[in-house]
Amino acid sequence: MTKNKNAISTDGAIAPLCADDLDAVVAIDKALSGTSRRDFFKRRLAAALEDPRDFVYVGLHDTGNLVGYAFARMVDGEFGKPGARATLDIIGVDPAHQGKNAGHRLLQAVENVLRHKGVSELTSQVEWSNQDMLRFFASSGFDVAPRIVLTRSTAQPIM
Repeated sequence: MTKNKNAISTDGAIAPLCADDLDAVVAIDKALSGTSRRDFFKRRLAAALEDPRDFVYVGLHDTGNLVGYAFARMVDGEFGKPGARATLDIIGVDPAHQGKNAGHRLLQAVENVLRHKGVSELTSQVEWSNQDMLRFFASSGFDVAPRIVLTRSTAQPIM
């Protein structure tokens, strides 16, 4: 039996992201989304590094290279509900490493940190058309929330 070169090694390290990870995060996100969101990630990482109590930001490294990341932020008392909660803002895994448990390892790392922070609930959002992400969330134990978020463009007047 031979080792798959693209498999995440069992010793792949999960650690907090640092400013030096920005380029790799942006590159992975661009491979996934088709567009660069450098400013979003730069601002989010800067905020997380400035106030780490309000964020969880982890990366998965394999042979020294960042191959995945996850960002969550603390939300206290959202919609008038008491208690600490968190929102998973974004999770991404390099396409070459998908399907190899990397996303689940990142999510587990986020949840471990959140438990230590006393967080009782983790939420996220996903577009209904993103079937891969819906499958990932379903396989990770997420359920459809009891609230529905609707959106519409304000470019055209309502008649």
